[in-house]
Amino acid sequence: MKKGIVLFIVALTVVACQQNKIGYVDNVKLMDGYQEKIDVEAKFKTKVEALTKKRDSISQAFQLELQAFQTKAQKMSQKNAQEEYGLLQQKGQFVGQQLQQEEQQLQQQSQTEMDSLVSKVKKEIKAYGAANGYTYILGGGDGGAVLYGEDANNLTEGVLKILNDKYKK
Repeated sequence: MKKGIVLFIVALTVVACQQNKIGYVDNVKLMDGYQEKIDVEAKFKTKVEALTKKRDSISQAFQLELQAFQTKAQKMSQKNAQEEYGLLQQKGQFVGQQLQQEEQQLQQQSQTEMDSLVSKVKKEIKAYGAANGYTYILGGGDGGAVLYGEDANNLTEGVLKILNDKYKK
């Protein structure tokens, strides 16, 4: 009988030692509060605004050139007017393609930096979990895997503090 109780206590102790430690982070809150992400978004917003101003400026200049051509075309032969209009169209297409390429490059740069940020955040979560004895850290927030979690298991603020402290250095 005593052997059975001792085995039961030993088994209970083994099970208790093997219990998984689980926490979660709110992905949306984590990323929204991460200063480096905020700075990257601000940098690209500035670049997008500059590109938009450039596009608007070029568009206005092209419209003026088109209006000037229309006035000039009335005094030209139809053949010359068609040739010059064709050249003007080619110029417009070329400029449009250049602007589109710049926009695509900007989108690619933005995506690359955001992918790098996400990778950095994942590494930090993994390091946090290992350092604090977690078996699992789940992702919550929009599209996350945590439908419910006790606030005591929410690791978002701790991870966010570490990320922002490291970014300030």
